[in-house]
Amino acid sequence: MTKSTTTRRGALKTLGTGAAAAATLPLWARYTHAQSAAPIKVGFQVHRTGIGAAYGRWYDRTTQAAAKKINDEGGINGRMIEIVAEDDGTDPKRGAEVLEKFENQHGCDIAFGTLFSHVVVGSAPRAGELKLPYFVVSEGHHVASGMLNRYTLQPGITDVKSQVQSMAPFVMNNLGKKVTMVFPDYAFGHDHRDFFSAAVEASGGEVVGLIPIPPTETSFTKYFPKIPRETEVLYHVMVGPAVLTFVKELGEFFGPSRPEIFGFIDSLEAVDIASPGLEFLEGTYFWEGMPRYAQANQTEYEKAYRAAVGVDDTGASVSDPKDVSTYAHMFGCWETLHTIKAGMEAAGYAGPGDRAALIEAVEAMSIIPEGFDHPQGAKVFNGKTHQVFGHQYISRVEDGRLALQHRTSLGEGFYPDEVDYTTQPL
Repeated sequence: MTKSTTTRRGALKTLGTGAAAAATLPLWARYTHAQSAAPIKVGFQVHRTGIGAAYGRWYDRTTQAAAKKINDEGGINGRMIEIVAEDDGTDPKRGAEVLEKFENQHGCDIAFGTLFSHVVVGSAPRAGELKLPYFVVSEGHHVASGMLNRYTLQPGITDVKSQVQSMAPFVMNNLGKKVTMVFPDYAFGHDHRDFFSAAVEASGGEVVGLIPIPPTETSFTKYFPKIPRETEVLYHVMVGPAVLTFVKELGEFFGPSRPEIFGFIDSLEAVDIASPGLEFLEGTYFWEGMPRYAQANQTEYEKAYRAAVGVDDTGASVSDPKDVSTYAHMFGCWETLHTIKAGMEAAGYAGPGDRAALIEAVEAMSIIPEGFDHPQGAKVFNGKTHQVFGHQYISRVEDGRLALQHRTSLGEGFYPDEVDYTTQPL
């Protein structure tokens, strides 16, 4: 390792990321050693079709808004960002094919995007083979677990293990000790099953039921009789086009008598809480990665972010109140692109030959302050595991709106390292 590399790492650990931090970096950290007017091509792997289409549409909208902000501020090392989008169909095989196109057809500098865990897991090996930096905006534990590779990073959104570990004490202390979990039967759902079960037990609770559901299921009534009678808390996390059906059928099944319900907002992303048939959700709780409804104390950073993406105070599109965003997740696109910008500027990124330097620059990051580049809140990035840790939010449905009840601390989400990607060759 060169002396200059070591110095860069020290600077990044101190300064974090964001526009303010980048502005204070010394000239060597912002120096472009091979000036070029060509744009930096960001290969955007997006769920335009398949079960992730609602997320993909809003990931796209947020990504375009973030790219516009960065370009309006002068780009990266004086170069504009060009978003090159390809639909992965929310399919692992197509995901790997998309990465191939980014490298060999489009000449992209990096790959970016995608939420669904099975697509990330199916794509990451090809990213490693291509030596193509792959910045994912997912929630699965696949990155931090060590099952992927050094070219795959998740610096913009916290993983499931950290999320549920942070929130389990609130659930146990306020809602009940006996939990039944309803979850999708694939990697993301399995992370919830495994990590929330462990967190519940660590907090003195008990998981009394586990109900996996195929992600392509369209009706759920046959699963609800499997919920044990002793259940005090029903924990649900569902994704895909049938989420509204799931929640409505759940309400019909329980009627006025129900356990406490704690859901991940994944079950209602892109769905209006005030939709007919959802009245039974009144008084139930949800995890949110970022509160959908603007709170009374929202920061100037979040106000600017909402305006840039075109989202109103209810989390819906400003041009169509019926078009509800995937607000709890899509901030990860905004923040990841800004982290990429900070990494490229620190590495003096000039082209694909600097990919290794980019990865090392991001690995050197630690404290990421809250700001216009990171409106969801302050974060800590673990360069060894390639995973970021942030605050989590718990909201309650009150009068048909989500009202924030609790914000976790950063430390509540920390867990021991399971991998050190920095030991792998680039």
